[in-house]
Amino acid sequence: MRTDRKQILSAGALILISAVLPYSSFAQSEDAHHHEMVARGDAEMGFDAAKTTHHFLLSDSGGAIEVSANDPKDAASREAIQHHLAHIARQFQAGDFEIPMLVHDQVPPGAPVMKRLKAAISYKYVPTDRGARVVISTRNREALSAIHDFLRFQIEEHRTGDPTELPHSPSR
Repeated sequence: MRTDRKQILSAGALILISAVLPYSSFAQSEDAHHHEMVARGDAEMGFDAAKTTHHFLLSDSGGAIEVSANDPKDAASREAIQHHLAHIARQFQAGDFEIPMLVHDQVPPGAPVMKRLKAAISYKYVPTDRGARVVISTRNREALSAIHDFLRFQIEEHRTGDPTELPHSPSR
């Protein structure tokens, strides 16, 4: 009976280990992917992601990209953010999504459609006290869907915790 119990416990331990190891390897590869993306982002954006906070927000007409310096006295980060987002607004308006492709090491979902429908999308740069925002808007349904796909990808990749769904409209 004792041998059976040891065999059952050993088998159970092996099953548990085999179930946990792939997840652990996946989590490690996800962390490595995130760290590599952050390093590429720091190089492409010109500021330290650890000193800033990113938000990607969805709206009924598109959404917004917001970046702010964590320290209100960090003028260098604020200025770098403002420079970067002004540049991003101009690039995106021209249909150029090279920086997000370099940062993420892939073509972000939605970017090809946003490039194709660039004339139907507006990108408005807005400086803020700690950084800046780019407000993205459209009246084109296909472009709107692409913008939302693009922003959801950014939320996941940058691990911002921002909502990935639009808030429900109040009932009338």
